[in-house]
Amino acid sequence: MLPAVVAYCLFVLYPLLTAVQYSFYKWNGIGASTWVGLYNYLQIFTDPTLLAPIGNALVLIIYFTIIPVVSGLILATLIRNMRQNAFSSAARTILFLPQIVPLVAAGIAWSWMYAQTGTINSILNTVGLGFLSRSWLADFGTALPAVGLIGSWVLTGLCTVLLLTGMGKIDPSLYEAARIDGAGWFRMFGAVTLPGVRQEIVVLVTITIISALSSFDIIYTTTKGGPGTTTLVPGISIFRLAFVQGQVGLASALGIVLLILVLAVVLPVQRIARERD
Repeated sequence: MLPAVVAYCLFVLYPLLTAVQYSFYKWNGIGASTWVGLYNYLQIFTDPTLLAPIGNALVLIIYFTIIPVVSGLILATLIRNMRQNAFSSAARTILFLPQIVPLVAAGIAWSWMYAQTGTINSILNTVGLGFLSRSWLADFGTALPAVGLIGSWVLTGLCTVLLLTGMGKIDPSLYEAARIDGAGWFRMFGAVTLPGVRQEIVVLVTITIISALSSFDIIYTTTKGGPGTTTLVPGISIFRLAFVQGQVGLASALGIVLLILVLAVVLPVQRIARERD
């Protein structure tokens, strides 16, 4: 275990403790630093431009967590009810493909499709819905949902495959007993399938919430936080503060706030899951 512990301390704990230290200073990353105490944290919670990215990240939980998990449950149930043939195997492979595509490549590809002359607007024009076409990533009303749907597309395959694995571990006799008792498909889904994949759902909710709150790649390659601050998230804000504006202390404080936010959202989910077990 020693090599793993050393690597963990060197690349996780030490940078974390250093970030905590920097968060109490005003520092541009090069010159001398000045002790400011909790001023950086106070600025985060009083400056609307720093609070807005946190609000956007919370909204992304809808697209990165709720939509993929619900879609994954539906797709996994449909695939499980299919006969095990080439089609069901191909469905698993196709659904999982977005998960192995680099997020930067996914962001670039979707940027092209969302463009004014991209695939999505071309399809809308073809089916007579051209009045809906727009520059999806440049519109203040659609930029954040458009970015969120990219996250949904990436994570739905992971949710489907993991839930399929969980459903495969459910004892078939439970379904047979439910059928004998006269339970329909919906009743069996609620009484047998959902309890059987509870642990997998908890894992997926944890992973996807962390992905939503710490999102960077997709947003940086598609909108860079724009238009305005519509799609600005903490990851982009931290990058700008540290490497563009030279406010390393404030960036470190925002990073610590993001860490606390992730723990505040994820730990209750883990606790509720353990209590139900």
